[in-house]
Amino acid sequence: MSALFEPYTLRSLTIPNRVWMPPMCQYSALPQGPETGAPQDWHFAHYAARAAGGTGLIIVEATAVSPEGRISPYDLGIWNDTQVAAFRRITDFLKGQNTVPGIQIGHAGRKAATDRPWVGGAPVGPDAHGWQPAGPSPVAFDEHHPVPTELTVAEIKEIVAQFADAARRSLDAGFEVAELHGAHGYLIGEFLSPHSNKRADEYGGSYENRTRFALEVVDAVRAVWPEDKPLFFRISATDWLEEAGWTADDTVRFATELKEHGIDLLDVSTGGNAAGVRIPVGPGYQVPFAARVKAETELAVAAVGLITEVEQAEKILANGEADAVLLGRELLRDPSWARRAARELGADVHVPDQYHRSV
Repeated sequence: MSALFEPYTLRSLTIPNRVWMPPMCQYSALPQGPETGAPQDWHFAHYAARAAGGTGLIIVEATAVSPEGRISPYDLGIWNDTQVAAFRRITDFLKGQNTVPGIQIGHAGRKAATDRPWVGGAPVGPDAHGWQPAGPSPVAFDEHHPVPTELTVAEIKEIVAQFADAARRSLDAGFEVAELHGAHGYLIGEFLSPHSNKRADEYGGSYENRTRFALEVVDAVRAVWPEDKPLFFRISATDWLEEAGWTADDTVRFATELKEHGIDLLDVSTGGNAAGVRIPVGPGYQVPFAARVKAETELAVAAVGLITEVEQAEKILANGEADAVLLGRELLRDPSWARRAARELGADVHVPDQYHRSV
């Protein structure tokens, strides 16, 4: 059997294949009004197409635990019942296509309140539906971003509770997998890295203190997320800094702790927390970080990062470098990538009845 199309079981959930879709923001929610943050027709069409194309697991884009946690005013959120009801339309369809619906919940921290990338992605103020960002320390992401307000300990505890509430709502919305967004320089990742965390209290300084917020979030979410359903954590394995940043060694150490706290799989990405760094981008450039976690810990991993070709994806799994692959840009280009891969590898994949004549 092809490694790509071998089912994968985590806890009591079996995912039909190892071709997964990572979270990719669509910046297409309404920025104000009663449907703020709720998925719209675009979101339904976008995710439905990839499910009909045979994708085994679809992780819905970064979905904020609060209005202030959005990356942009146009992001999805899951802090109210209107949003939950709108998500059910998507999760019901995905399940009907034999695709597992997952959701990434997060808080943008100091990188919040930015515009959509196709209009420049610059920070926006109240006149453009924006707000004042907050983070672990009053350190701006770059010269174009505002200095964030430093979170108090009471505010940190409130955000931990917001993550737990978002997980409860995600379950009510029909999601089978929840992923905590600890990557790409957003709030959890900001606490992890000494590059962005300059605190002198119990949430800053030492490795143990910098990981405290992340583990509190994991514990709070795991306490409300059912024991039979898997919980993922997405991490930037390195800040790509020569010093004073989060490193691959930190990631390996943290992976073992995450497993002890109930995380089932580490979704391994890199970067996003430091501006102006040089990243050696190329096909599969992040796979070695996933492979190292898999080799040195007992935590399952998924690999991501310019994985585009069928043979490339199959080889990553066959070589034991990861347990699944996440295809981002390639699934934007080709919603039916999984069906094409199955044909090339002589494997079986779910095909909608309405498409039977294409088989």
